Amino acid sequence: MERLLQYVWKHRLFSEVDLHTTEGQSVFVIDTGISNSDAGPDFFNAKIRLGETVWAGNVEIHERSSDWYHHRHQFDKLYDTVILHVVRHYDAAIYSTTGDAILQAVLTVPAKVEQNIEWLLSRDTPVLCADRIATVSSLHLSAWLSALLMERLERKTADVLVRLKKNCNDWNEIFYLTLMRNFGFGVNGDAFERLAASLPYKYILKHRINPVQIEALFFGQAGLLQEEDGDDPYLLLLQREYDFLRKKYTLQPVDSFLFKKLRIRPINFPHVRLAQLAAVWMKHDILFSKIIETESIKEVRAFFEIEPSEYWLTHYHFEKESVKRAKNLGLSAIQLLVINTVVPVFFAYGKNKNMETYIERAVRFLETLKPESNSIITMFSRTGIQIQSAYDSQALIELKREYCEQKKCIYCRIGHQLLKKET
Repeated sequence: MERLLQYVWKHRLFSEVDLHTTEGQSVFVIDTGISNSDAGPDFFNAKIRLGETVWAGNVEIHERSSDWYHHRHQFDKLYDTVILHVVRHYDAAIYSTTGDAILQAVLTVPAKVEQNIEWLLSRDTPVLCADRIATVSSLHLSAWLSALLMERLERKTADVLVRLKKNCNDWNEIFYLTLMRNFGFGVNGDAFERLAASLPYKYILKHRINPVQIEALFFGQAGLLQEEDGDDPYLLLLQREYDFLRKKYTLQPVDSFLFKKLRIRPINFPHVRLAQLAAVWMKHDILFSKIIETESIKEVRAFFEIEPSEYWLTHYHFEKESVKRAKNLGLSAIQLLVINTVVPVFFAYGKNKNMETYIERAVRFLETLKPESNSIITMFSRTGIQIQSAYDSQALIELKREYCEQKKCIYCRIGHQLLKKET
């Protein structure tokens, strides 16, 4: 496995006593170099000593010597700077584009590393090392969780900045799009995002003082008015309003089947979420411009403490009336909106504007909020990891999604510690 060889080389897990060129000359590694994820050799600026001579240059790593030819490096000038070709199996001499022979060394993967990686990758569990995490020091875990959180926020920032560029650097529009997606609360996230893309924020601002028109826009663009043919007076009113607005703005609704309704609790029905969204935008106009100035979680929560229009007190959808019940956003729902909307947009805004205040505020919000309650967090808590805030839970979600699910154990600091341990 080439990635394992790169890992062993990068972290110097090999025995230098046993490292020799294929011609029998001892190789002393001064510096393994800088790992390269782009085109070209695997490690830049490495330094090795052969006898009394120090060589500086690049290192390429393959499973077999002949992979040099399979990857056509003999025709690529980028690889003329390679001073050492590190392989697991030597089966061919190799040459640069100028015909010069390139030194090769056979790298032996330590038995304990081989056994541990085989043990990890051969398992079929959600977290391969779950029953060994407790052996990793709390200090090491804490440092890794901090790094994971930054990875997650940086990745989300990249997504936000891509959307920002597409939307003429309008942060209010970006906040609108991000909030709309997160109102799908996972199961309907994609559908709500498509709805937002089909309904420009500027139309929301134009009609926000008219509750009926705002709801007509949201429900109509979601395709939820077209699929109804009842005689409910409020439904008929929304249909008339939407028909007018659709023609006025030449709107094209999304397909209603995108919104999942089966096996969902009534309070999470798309109709209820859309009514709550309408209430948020009726209460606030340029929400991002207001929320970016808030400094406490209490202030942020207040922006989402809304109650949908009176009709929704007795309805979960248009089909029939229900027992009267408030449909305001619960504390856990508001917390998820803060974690998935406010925090990443604050962080991205701080990065984009080079303003550390907003970056620090985003992280502080996570430190203040309780951890999410979901299957991922429950699973990690059973391993003995102390999960005290949303800071920890967001880091663990990143660990599960970007490392555990993709079996990137050799790139995980927990995996690194376990790979070095004796079996």
